[in-house]
Amino acid sequence: MHFLLRLSMKLVKMKNTALAIGFIAFVLSASTFAYMIEPETFETWFNSLYFVLTTMATVGYGDYSPSTFPGKVLTIFIYVFGIGLLSLVIGKIIDAVADFNRRREAGRLRYQGKNHVIIVNWSKKAQYAIEEILSTDPNIEVVIIDEIDKHPYDKPKIHFISGDPSSIDILEQADIKNARSAIVFADARIDEPSLVDGKSLLLASTIESIAPKVHTTVEIMMEKHIQNFKHVKVNDFVLSHDAVSRLAVRSALNEGSLDIFTQLLSRQKGADVYHVTIRPEWKTYEDAFLALIKQGATLVSNKSDMTINTKLNEPIPTDAKLFAICDVEVYKKINNVR
Repeated sequence: MHFLLRLSMKLVKMKNTALAIGFIAFVLSASTFAYMIEPETFETWFNSLYFVLTTMATVGYGDYSPSTFPGKVLTIFIYVFGIGLLSLVIGKIIDAVADFNRRREAGRLRYQGKNHVIIVNWSKKAQYAIEEILSTDPNIEVVIIDEIDKHPYDKPKIHFISGDPSSIDILEQADIKNARSAIVFADARIDEPSLVDGKSLLLASTIESIAPKVHTTVEIMMEKHIQNFKHVKVNDFVLSHDAVSRLAVRSALNEGSLDIFTQLLSRQKGADVYHVTIRPEWKTYEDAFLALIKQGATLVSNKSDMTINTKLNEPIPTDAKLFAICDVEVYKKINNVR
């Protein structure tokens, strides 16, 4: 009994690879011995393999039964050791799955993928951003980076990395170099706006230093800090409180206009702003405007220039990036998106 206990402890501590090799060796050797001892009973080696596996898992079905003394001794051996070995293997598998889930929830797993969106600093705003991303493209994957200990939004397509987002190692765990874009939200745990923007600047500069091709958007608390972020080549800025104030003023001065802005900000309903691919036959803004309007889209800007409707006769610059307002079906038709 003491011997069996010591043997069991050694098997439990055995590495998974060694245990898997031992299990396979046990099954194959037991199957071979069974076939060698009673070839008339099993007829083929595969039948003896079937007998060994069913004996280990369910003490057999009775369709194959050894009739010789050596065959019965081997069967008893399989009962005693085989069932225990199989139970140990199943336990190891269950433990591995549980450990994987624990590590995933704790944000300890490296992300394996590309063209994903990275969200830095968890907050309610980050949750709304993720919901908006997934409503835009349900197939896109999102990686959250934050210093909290547990996955804050455990849903399909959402991965979590726990750690300091200014650490290069943590960013590499999120596969920042293969990301589609990164959004840095202001840290809601810091009260002082200057300190919040200082941390965001550190995060943005770290991202730009190792992944300069990734499109980076940063939430900024104070407008005067925008110049500091331009030095690290951040692509876009969002002023935390500015947008809310401006929308409130537009609503107060132009009744009903807020619904327009809300609809354009959300992809969950109605029309939206989309980037449209410039076609070779479009020489002027007027060519693009008329072609788009016939398809149900309205040309509104070239990059941030929203005055193009006043210069329709001007040629479209080679570096132009046109945006139009339309619904998703029209957008797919214009850009040949399936």
